[in-house]
Amino acid sequence: MINWKVRVKNPVWWIQIILAILTPILAYMGITAEALTSWTYLGEVLFSAMKNPYVLALVAVSVWNASNDPTTSGLSDSDRAMTYETPK
Repeated sequence: MINWKVRVKNPVWWIQIILAILTPILAYMGITAEALTSWTYLGEVLFSAMKNPYVLALVAVSVWNASNDPTTSGLSDSDRAMTYETPK
């Protein structure tokens, strides 16, 4: 199990998730972050990515990598991490 209650309270995790979503999309489409000059264009890019199964797979792997704890075996948090109420 993953201690989602604590993860969503951690601002670093949110930054990782945002980058895990945007980075593969921008890389696949050949867009630099500087080119995202309007919310409309960002929306168009995200909508276009949602129609592409390959890009969605890249995003899924990237989000999984950002959520997985590499210090434990398997796909769960450690027993100690599961007892946390706030990020350590």
